Parts: sequence; C-alpha cells; structure tokens
Amino acid sequence: MTPREEIGYGLDALVIFRSIQHDPVIHALMQFCHTEPGNTREQIRFYSAMTAALYMFDDDLTSYLERIVLEHENIYVQRIGAGQQISANMEACLQSELKLLGRIAMLSPMQMQAEMQMSIPLPKWQTHKIDLAACYMARVAEIGRHGYGIYARHHMFTVRANGDILPVQYPDPISLDQMVGYERERSVVVENTKALLAGKYASNVLLAGDAGTGKSATVKAIANAFRQEGLRLIELNKDQLQFIPKIMDQLSQNPLKFILFIDDLTFSENDPNFGTLKATLEGSIAARMKNTVIYATSNRRHLVKETFDDGTDKHQNDTVQERISLSERFGITVTYSRPQKDLYLEIVHALAKQAGLTITIAELDAKAEQFALQKSGRSARAARQLVDQLLTRQR
Repeated sequence: MTPREEIGYGLDALVIFRSIQHDPVIHALMQFCHTEPGNTREQIRFYSAMTAALYMFDDDLTSYLERIVLEHENIYVQRIGAGQQISANMEACLQSELKLLGRIAMLSPMQMQAEMQMSIPLPKWQTHKIDLAACYMARVAEIGRHGYGIYARHHMFTVRANGDILPVQYPDPISLDQMVGYERERSVVVENTKALLAGKYASNVLLAGDAGTGKSATVKAIANAFRQEGLRLIELNKDQLQFIPKIMDQLSQNPLKFILFIDDLTFSENDPNFGTLKATLEGSIAARMKNTVIYATSNRRHLVKETFDDGTDKHQNDTVQERISLSERFGITVTYSRPQKDLYLEIVHALAKQAGLTITIAELDAKAEQFALQKSGRSARAARQLVDQLLTRQR
C-alpha cells in the first residue's frame, strides 16, 4: 500500500474525528488520495483544490491541522468535559487517529507531488514538526479553559430567531482597564464572575440604573477579561427568553462557564416574556449554578413599565409587589446612578488621556459640560461620545 493509499484509507476510517472529512482541505486531500494512479489531471485538480482551501487561511498546513484538531468537537472531548469515563477502545481509537492526523499535518508538497507523474510547477505550502497527539492531550487537560467547537474559537455569541447559538465574529473589544469610575459597582460583578469561574456559588445579577452609565460595557469587558479563564458570553434579546431553558440544557455538560446576557431589559404590562424569565430565575437553580449565570441590564430598577390609560408612567417607585418580584429573583442587584460633575469630569479626563487628546483641561472641562447639556445630562456614555468627537476633529 502506498503512502497516498494509507492516508486515504485512514481518513475514510476516522471515527472520533469523522466530521473533519467535511473540512475543505481534508476533503480535497481525500479526493487526491482516492484518484487512480496515473490520472494526473485529476491529481492536479485535487492537489490545487487542497492548496486553494489552505490558502484561504494560511499557507502553513501544520498550523492549520493543529487548529482544527484542537478545536474539534467530538464525543471524546464531550465526555471528558462532562467528567465521564473513557473506555480503553475509545482511547486507542483516539491515539490512532491523532497519529494519522499528525502525519497529515507534516505532509509536504514534495511528498504529494511524488505520487504524480508530471513536471509542471505546482503551488506549495509550509510544514513544521509537531507532536499533535501531545498537543491534543495537553489541550484536553485544560478543557475547562479552552473548551471545544465554536466555544473554542469564539467567546461572544448571539442567538438566532430559532434559538441556535451564533458566534460574534467581531466582538466589542472593551477592556476593564479602559473603564473609569463605578469601581465599587463593577467589582461586585467581577467578584461574582470569579466565583463562577472557580466553580463556587454564583448569583444572577441585575445591573440597574440610569442610561449610559456603563452597565452593558461592564458585562462585555468582564467577558473579554476572563476569556482565557474559560468564560463565554451569550447575548439574548427579550423576545428570546423562551430559549433560555433550551440553551441551559445544551450548556449543562460543557466544561466552560457562561454568562447569559440580557441587555436593556424592560417589560410592558402583560408581557408574556415576564413570566418566562420569572420562572427561569426561580427554577432549577442547582443545575444552572454549575456553569451558567444570567446577567441583565435595565434602566429600571424593577423592570416593568406600568402605565395609566393615557400611556404615561404610573409608578415611579414601583410599589406593586407583583411587579418588583422579578427583580428580587436576581441574587445581586447593582445600581448605577448618573454621575455627579466630579465623576463625570474624571471619566472625561481618563478617556481623553487614553485617546491621546491634546487639549487643555480647562477647555476639555468646558466642552464636557456643554456636551452634557446637549445630551440631557452627564453620563459615561456622553463622556465617551465627546472624546470620540474631539478625537475625530484632532485627527
């Protein structure tokens, strides 16, 4: 049996990594391996198809195979992540397939061209030495930090209209270091998140208060800060709350930790989503607390907007017990209030320094106060918008 045939039959026989057969690089390689000897035209076609698929990412075959193997979602990592036992047969199968895939990862253009009876120049790629099996087992040993599948490749997600989870390709890059003010409020959410990551009891959190104070930014910055520790964020809108039980079931055996993030949460009276979230918050807490928490933001302390017949606000103090019961089901409520002048200017000064603005403090303060008047009040959001505008003009 030739090396080409060995690789082809080996890829056909994949079990644990079977879905890798659909990868465009591997698929083209399989077609190449199964081409009849002497059929140079077909060999060139599949060789070039494999190279074209590889070039879509990089020209390093070893790094490409390493990435797709380490991130691959399969029955082995699912069982490891769920803390289940692995049989001797499955372990032997894994090692055999890793040996084959490690061999493919170091497959050079010259080795493939040696199977072809032709002399025209063909495109090439890079390879380097790798112990793929050792890399894989090291990754598995830290599966609680890296995860598998889409959760290994991404750390922020949204939810489709049908409830499927969709990766965010370009997540908000905001970091905790960039945030100014509200240190006490932010520290409460950070400490709760650390408890989640440590496998301790973690509460659902409601971040409530005035608009533009950094509630949503806090949650996203925390997701960015603890990405390497195994934290993932899944954002839902109010109309997708019915998917939370389904999502929790899907995540229950996942070794990573998850924040289900509901931004700008407010209900109108008789909103059917109110009962859905209320039931979720007081339901199967023991199962949820294993690896999932709900973080929600709202500009209303008690979440429900009540109205008179003419549509105006009825209760600013939220005295109706039924309406305040939902917010009380969050284990932690953190209140973000509109900043006073000193804090507002502190935020403006810090953001201006981060952005590299060249402007005097006196001029900056004057512009900040004028901008706040235009925005109907001081807020962290107004501070950010002002600095962005000044930075654009400076550039």
